[in-house]
Amino acid sequence: MSVGFIGAGQLAHALVKGFAAAGVIATHRITVSSPDRDLPTVIGLKKMGAYFTTSNKETVNKSDVLFLAVKPHIIPFVLDEIGPDIEERHLIVSCAAGVTISSIEKKLLQYRPAPKVMRCMTNTPVVVREGATVYATGTHAEVEDGKLLEQLMASVGYCTEVEEDLIDAVTGLSGSGPAYAFTAVDALADGGVKMGLPRRLAVRLGAQALLGAAKMLLDSEQHPGELKDNVASPGGATIHALHVLESGGFRSLLINAVEASCIRTRELQHLADQEKISPAAIKKTTLDKVLQQPGVTAAGVGFRTGLGLLNNPPKHKKY
Repeated sequence: MSVGFIGAGQLAHALVKGFAAAGVIATHRITVSSPDRDLPTVIGLKKMGAYFTTSNKETVNKSDVLFLAVKPHIIPFVLDEIGPDIEERHLIVSCAAGVTISSIEKKLLQYRPAPKVMRCMTNTPVVVREGATVYATGTHAEVEDGKLLEQLMASVGYCTEVEEDLIDAVTGLSGSGPAYAFTAVDALADGGVKMGLPRRLAVRLGAQALLGAAKMLLDSEQHPGELKDNVASPGGATIHALHVLESGGFRSLLINAVEASCIRTRELQHLADQEKISPAAIKKTTLDKVLQQPGVTAAGVGFRTGLGLLNNPPKHKKY
């Protein structure tokens, strides 16, 4: 079996690293394509031993399982490009938020009958083999295809099959979840620093607290509320801290965050259906392909502006 990734961003990098760590597939049997050779993730993929190419068609030809790891609005352009090269042996796995199986099948049916398509939502902790993945099976995919995907994804964390109409909600919860956790640790560390702790120690303690709490929850049959109550002794420091969180709407903020991510996921599907051109589309897919669209120019879609953003990444706190 060989595996291919169209898209060489953070997700592809995390999955390749996770697969390699799990020993589920040798990196020399993994092909990754992107029009951008200079991405830090591309450099990392090459160091791990994955084969890199700028040709999506070459990735298709070298792969049995093909992961679509690009932004949702890029998917239609990628499918138009690779559609003629899809064969019966190929299993297409979309990791794009909001893009439905039916929309991918509809595109590929223009090129071949019965394309095998699956949709999955995972997250970046696959890089340390602690990912959370769900998948749904398309019209033409077989039971064996599901077992193959589950074998791959279970090697890098938790994996289960769900109905496709649940995947947008999963995106809001566990797909975006690591960002919520990182934000929480960052804020906890700020609190520790405010009270006198060195930054590095504060970050480590905050991360360890979340790691330990998660492991306690997964290893027990108790409700998270029960475990919370076990920490909060009457009149103690923890219950006073929890009161502050409740006063600030902590629970509602998390619920709203999951909802916002889910809603945005559905909006991204709408954009993909419209096949609109954007600066990201210029960057992520074949430039010539996009410029063939009537009335579209690189200047007209802000290609130069997009590059400017890439050359000026946001700054982060030093630890």
